[in-house]
Amino acid sequence: MPPIFDLQGHRGARGLLPENTIPAFLLAVELGVTTVELDVVVTRDRRLVASHDPWFDPRICSHPDGRLVTEADRERLAIYRLDYDDVAAFDCGRRGHPDFPRQRPLAVSKPLLSDAVRAVEARVRELGRPPVGYNIETKSRPEWDGTLQAPPEEFVRLLYDELAALGVLARTIVQSFDVRTLQVLRALDPSVATSLLVEAGEGAPVTDRGRAPSCAANADRAAAAASHLASDLARLGFVPEIYSPDYRLVDEPLVAEAHAAGMRVIPWTVNDAEAMERLIGLGVDGLITDYPDLGVEVVARLGLSV
Repeated sequence: MPPIFDLQGHRGARGLLPENTIPAFLLAVELGVTTVELDVVVTRDRRLVASHDPWFDPRICSHPDGRLVTEADRERLAIYRLDYDDVAAFDCGRRGHPDFPRQRPLAVSKPLLSDAVRAVEARVRELGRPPVGYNIETKSRPEWDGTLQAPPEEFVRLLYDELAALGVLARTIVQSFDVRTLQVLRALDPSVATSLLVEAGEGAPVTDRGRAPSCAANADRAAAAASHLASDLARLGFVPEIYSPDYRLVDEPLVAEAHAAGMRVIPWTVNDAEAMERLIGLGVDGLITDYPDLGVEVVARLGLSV
């Protein structure tokens, strides 16, 4: 597991370079993250590809002939129905990303997980740095099984075997919103670290950054945090190594409850310095950010050890 404070580069360094690409992963490492965060999906020929979606995002991807991918293309171009050679022909970087003005456009395709890990391992050795961790999200939903994604048992076995072959299982966290993939992995090998991703919503309390709440409000928040956490763990069926909520859900009672249960707290996706400092002050164990440069700056300013 990563040391002390785990600064994770979300999809590599999405705010700076095209997401889930080898250049973004390498930049995150060069900037000083402890863990590279990425997503994986499965192709028709059962290869694992770094991609947030099981399709090509119309906002950022282009056909091999340069035409823009459209919303109508999404289902037709499901990655699960394409061999990797076909997937690699699409560009998903030269257009940039409309939500990330600092992102530098770059002609680049979705890489194989194996190629990405090998590239990161080589760069870490070149830099003379300690080995980095990998936080890999299984992009899975029940309604996608067999149509847009491999079913959990097949998906997890493919991922596990590849990570074992790459020699990075001991440095890998597998995370998901879909508890089924985490359950399959825990049954397969309990030694592999897991992280439960949690979204805001469904009545979950969302913190603010206004004045300090009253004692009664603190008590209410503590009760809500305990209830929400207990519900999440009941859904999962075991206690994972990491609890990874939307950062807006994080307050002091939630961190305390998670730590009491034996979990580290690593929220997502934190992209401004004020929010980073607030969360670190609450005692979180790491952060996932689109801007590793900002994360490194904040962590250094606060004197944290990474």
